[in-house]
Amino acid sequence: MDLTSFQAWLFDLDGVITPTADVHMLAWDDMFNAFLASRGEGGVYTRDDYFTHVDGKPRYDGVRDFLTSRGIALPEGTPADDPAEETVCGLGNRKNDAFNTVLARDGVTPYAGSVALLDRLRDLGVRLAVVSSSKNATQVLRAAGLSERFEVVVDGVVAHDEGLPGKPAPDTYEFAADRMGVPHEQSVVIEDALSGVAAGAAGAFGLVVGVDRGVGEEALTGAGADVVVADLAELVNS
Repeated sequence: MDLTSFQAWLFDLDGVITPTADVHMLAWDDMFNAFLASRGEGGVYTRDDYFTHVDGKPRYDGVRDFLTSRGIALPEGTPADDPAEETVCGLGNRKNDAFNTVLARDGVTPYAGSVALLDRLRDLGVRLAVVSSSKNATQVLRAAGLSERFEVVVDGVVAHDEGLPGKPAPDTYEFAADRMGVPHEQSVVIEDALSGVAAGAAGAFGLVVGVDRGVGEEALTGAGADVVVADLAELVNS
């Protein structure tokens, strides 16, 4: 692959650059299973639920979609809700507290293959952005030592402030490309989540790369990925 064929590369963060998806998965698992057990309904939350209902989406959307899948209705609440409250926002905030506890305690080491690709793109002068549904993207980038690598960071905070719908809508990726002044067709989207791949496909970007961290190549291709790799080092060596 000619890495200079596109002007900008737009990276998802969790699961693409950093293995924080694992931390998110554990935090969701703890939060949802404790919640379901307290109600005595809805069964158990599983890894499949993460990929089907939660992965790549804004936090409250993930809560809402999972609860809908189990036939559970809660008040929406507001982002200011206490994590102890049984509202959509309260559960989302409860999960966020668990995530930040693990991040502060353990830090995060980026994927070596992802850093190799970032190094190569930096050397080529390609423009870089992060587009993440997480409101913790800045903290994660700082913990990983990568804050200075990206010209633009569009995260859950920016999306909220700008009124942008989350993935699988393409708006956050489009906003990042527009902020850099790069045409969408000259931008690459790199994602590991089905909702993120669908966002790239919906936005008519020049290339959508799926990173298979467990979803599966067939599922990523079906969601709209043009290329699927197991590790981003494959693009450096292609």
